[in-house]
Amino acid sequence: MVNKKQVKEKSIEETLWDSANKLRGSVEASEYKHVVLGLIFLKFASDKFEKRKAELISEGKEKYADMVEFYTMKNVFYLPEISRWSYLVENSKQEDIALKIDTALFTVEKNNPALKGALPDNYYSRLNLDVSKLASLIDTINNIDTIKDKQQDIVGRIYEYFLSKFALAEGKGKGEFYTPKSIVNLIAEMLEPYKGKIYDPACGSGGMFVQSVKFIESHQGNKRDISIYGQEYTNTTYKLAKMNLAIRGISANLGDIAADTFFNDQHKDLKADFIMANPPFNQKQWRSENELTDDPRWAGYELPPKGNANYAWILNIVSKLSENGVAGFLLANGALSGGGDEYKIRKKLIENDLIEAILVLPMNMFYTTDISVTLWILNKNKKARTFEQNGKLKKYRNRANEILFMNLRNVGEAFEKKYIQFNEENIKEIVDVYHKWQQIDFEEQYVNIAEFCYSATFEEVANKDFSLVPSKYIEFKDQDEDIDFDRKMRLLQTKFAELLKTEESSNKELLALFKELGYEIRS
Repeated sequence: MVNKKQVKEKSIEETLWDSANKLRGSVEASEYKHVVLGLIFLKFASDKFEKRKAELISEGKEKYADMVEFYTMKNVFYLPEISRWSYLVENSKQEDIALKIDTALFTVEKNNPALKGALPDNYYSRLNLDVSKLASLIDTINNIDTIKDKQQDIVGRIYEYFLSKFALAEGKGKGEFYTPKSIVNLIAEMLEPYKGKIYDPACGSGGMFVQSVKFIESHQGNKRDISIYGQEYTNTTYKLAKMNLAIRGISANLGDIAADTFFNDQHKDLKADFIMANPPFNQKQWRSENELTDDPRWAGYELPPKGNANYAWILNIVSKLSENGVAGFLLANGALSGGGDEYKIRKKLIENDLIEAILVLPMNMFYTTDISVTLWILNKNKKARTFEQNGKLKKYRNRANEILFMNLRNVGEAFEKKYIQFNEENIKEIVDVYHKWQQIDFEEQYVNIAEFCYSATFEEVANKDFSLVPSKYIEFKDQDEDIDFDRKMRLLQTKFAELLKTEESSNKELLALFKELGYEIRS
C-alpha cells in the first residue's frame, strides 16, 4: 500500500513538471519556478482555508466563517473570495487570468501579515504568458489534494522536487537558491539543531531551515524550541524562501527586505546557536577597496578580507556565533590553502581554536558546479562539557587544539545520471565518526582511518603551515590501486551517451533545415 502511494505521488510531481515544461519558450527556466510554485502555494492555502471553513460551519459557527481571526488562530491563512483557488479555476480560460492570479496573491498577503513580502508582486501580468498554457497548468495543479495526507507532506515534497529540478534545469551559473538535499541532511545531523537560534546568512529558498525542522521532528524534538533567522539577497528567491517556510507552518525572521548580508545586515546583534549556510562560491567583486574597511565583523582579524568573499563569509559566521555556537557551511576548496590575506585569517582562526572539522565532499554533488567543495564545522566551545540535549545527557571531551579531517571524495551514490548524493547509510557513517570523535570516551570509539579520517593536533597543522587540505593529514595509499574504475567508467559512459544524443539531435535539425531550404543533403 505504501509503495502504491509513493508511486502515485511521484506521478503527480512528474506530471506537474511536464506541465511546467510547457512554459518553455514563453518564460526562462529561471522564471518558471516562480510561476509554478506561486500557484501551488495558492492551491495549498485554499485547501487549508476550505477545510477550516467547513469545520466552522459543522460546529455551528457559520457567522464566523468570514472572520480572519478564526483562521489565523488555527495557523490557516484567511482568503477572500477572489483569492480562492475555486475562483481561479472558474476563470482560468479568461484572457485576464494572469491579472486575477496577481490580485489573488496580493489579497492573500494583504489579509495575512505573516506573509508580508512573501508572495510574487504583480508578477504573472508582467510575463505575458499564453493563456492556454497557464490554464493547463492550473488544471494540473487542481488535481492535487494538498492536505489529504499530513504524514506525507505532499506540498512540501512537491516543493523539494521542483526546487531540485529547477536547479538542475538552470545548470551552471544559476540555481544558487538550492543546496542538494543530502548535503543539508548531513549538516543537520552533524550539528543537531534541537534548541536555540538557527541562522543562515545566504538562505536561498530556505532549505537549511526546512531540514532543521525535519531533523527535530524525526528525533521527537519540538520545533517550538527553535527560532529561525536568515537573509537572502535576490528578491525573487527571498519570496520563494518565505513561501517555502509558510507552506510548512515554519515561522522565520528573514529580515524586512531582501538585502546583501555584507552591506545591509538584517541581524546585526544576532548571536546564533546554530549556523547552516551555503554561501556563493568564490564570489568576486563583493566590495570595492574602500568599502566595509571598519566593519565590526572583521574585528580581531586585523584586516578586511580581500579578493573573493570566501573569508568574509567565514568571519560573518564567526561574528554571529553564541558562546557555545556551532556552524556548518560550504566553501570552495581553494579556501583551504589560499595565501596572502586568506592565510593570515585562516591562521588566526586556527589559533583561536574555532575550527572543529573539515570535510571534503565528492565532485558532482552540485547542479551549479562540478568542483569538489568543503564542509567546514566551526565550534565556539571545544572544551569538555556536559549538557542535556533532547532529553539525553551529552558528554563532550576537551577537543581544544584538535581538528578532525575527513575525505568523502569516494563516498556517495550516483543519481540523475551524472550527479552524486549521500544516502542514509553514508550520512550515518560520517555523522557517527564525527560524534564519536567529540565524545568523552572517544579513545575507545574513534580511530583514524586511512583515506577517510584523521584527528590532527594544532602542532601538526602548524607544521603544515596552517593548511586545511585534508590530504596533508589523512594517510593515503597508492592511488592507482584504489581507483573505483567501474564507477568512473559508468560516469564517463553517461556523459558520452548524452554527448552522442545531443550530436544526433543537432545533425537531424541541420539536415531538416537544409531540406526545408531546398538543398537536401543525401548520405
